Amino acid sequence: MGGRPVNVLFLCTGNSARSIIAEALLNQRAEGRFVAYSAGSAPKGEVHPMALQLLADMHVSTAGLRSKSWDEFAASGAPVMDVIVTVCDRAAAEACPVWPGRPTTMHWSIADPAAMRGPPGEQREAFRAAYNELESRIEKLTSVPDPWQR
Repeated sequence: MGGRPVNVLFLCTGNSARSIIAEALLNQRAEGRFVAYSAGSAPKGEVHPMALQLLADMHVSTAGLRSKSWDEFAASGAPVMDVIVTVCDRAAAEACPVWPGRPTTMHWSIADPAAMRGPPGEQREAFRAAYNELESRIEKLTSVPDPWQR
C-alpha cells in the first residue's frame, strides 16, 4: 500500500441515507486502507433515522455521521479524494464540483430507501435492501489490491 489510505467520497443528493450508510460501512471495513466520507448536492441536514437504526442494528458505528454538502470536499484544505462514488442516479447526472487530484469516479445505482412510502416494515425492508447492495459493492471495492498507488 502507498503512504496513506485511499480517500473515498460517496455522493447522493440528500446525504441522509445511502451515502451515509456507504460511509459507515466502508469505514468499518477499511482495515486502514480506506477513509470514507459522504456528502450531498442538496443535503437534507439530518441523517434519516431508519439509516441510523439499521446501522446500529448491524453493529456499524454511527459516530460522527452527519448530512453535509459536497462543497465541504471541494473547498481548499479538504482531504484530496482518490475515488468518488455516486450512489444515486440523480447525483450522477448533476454537474459535480471539480475535484482536485483527478479522482477515479464510479456510479452505483442504489434505490433510495428514504423515498419509500408505505408501512414502516416496507420502509425498513427498503433500507435493508440498500444496505445489502452497498455492503456487497464495498466488499468488492475492498478486495481489490491497491490500484490507486498514491
